[in-house]
Amino acid sequence: QVQLVESGGGLVQAGGSLRLSCAASGSIFSNNAMGWYRQAPGKERELVAAISSRNSTYYADSVKGRFTISRDNAKNTLYLRMNSLKPEDTAIYYCARGNSGSYVGGFGSWGQGTQVTVSS
Repeated sequence: QVQLVESGGGLVQAGGSLRLSCAASGSIFSNNAMGWYRQAPGKERELVAAISSRNSTYYADSVKGRFTISRDNAKNTLYLRMNSLKPEDTAIYYCARGNSGSYVGGFGSWGQGTQVTVSS
């Protein structure tokens, strides 16, 4: 059974930075695409960034140039570096495991989420 545990969220001022981490266990981490979703109050969950098993990346337009997704297969850990944070980035951020090596195949396992709050 896959387990995903996020960490690194918190309160930061606009313009600041955070790095989220997601520790994965229970499967061969390197075989699957991974992603970061977020959900703000009253809004649907949205895919923020994704990385394939071959390290191809995807970013939502709203975070391009500010967020960087990366993975360390030796540590079974996924990261999301978030720079130039804006109040509209405030949300619960979830780590997700892809159903295959490609992120276009969807995501089927989720972590419990970590809160990111950006103050203006």
